[in-house]
Amino acid sequence: MMLDDRIVPYLQMAGLYYLARLNESWFRLNEPLVSAFVERWRPETHDVAYHIGLPIDGQYVSGCLTDFPQYIEGGRPPWVWFDELLGVLPHVNCIDKFTVKCTWFEEMFSELPQGANEETIRRYARAYMMMLLSMQLFGDKLGTRLHIRWLPYIARLEDIGQYSWGSTALSWLYRCMCRVANKNAVKLAGPLQLLQSWIFWRFPGFQPDGYDVFHWPLASR
Repeated sequence: MMLDDRIVPYLQMAGLYYLARLNESWFRLNEPLVSAFVERWRPETHDVAYHIGLPIDGQYVSGCLTDFPQYIEGGRPPWVWFDELLGVLPHVNCIDKFTVKCTWFEEMFSELPQGANEETIRRYARAYMMMLLSMQLFGDKLGTRLHIRWLPYIARLEDIGQYSWGSTALSWLYRCMCRVANKNAVKLAGPLQLLQSWIFWRFPGFQPDGYDVFHWPLASR
């Protein structure tokens, strides 16, 4: 999805702007390098805010990663809420339980129309945040479907920046690395840009040409 300047204020409000910029031009993931260093991650390197610019203070993110059906019980139907927040519903062929095909999402919200009103800009901002959270921070190994568990957070754009996305991303990365240690796991998942930024910082020999060690967040170097 294209990062439009008109949704940048909402990303900044949410504390997700620097993460979005990693998608544009700052950072290219080197999967073989990341795989080689999974087991060398150490507890004293929990510097998420420095690496990818995510907020680490604030409310904890809970109730949506593992028990989404229970989390929304008693509330409005999730796909009705989806339609209200994003202004469109996926075709039934693109839906599987609480997930949507990423290809549908990317096609529907690929570019914010010229002259869009404020409500449309807010919808595109929500869609962009859904992509960041589902695919970049908390993605699965396949990366082909987007979970709608983030609806409760993107519903309130003015409040989403109050959450500790950094600590949540770190917890998810640990869980993913634990899973990949299983002999049956063949592919990494989770916020791998965080892990690669840590590798570049702790092992300068792997830094690419032109790497700026004094830039913040570290992954933007």
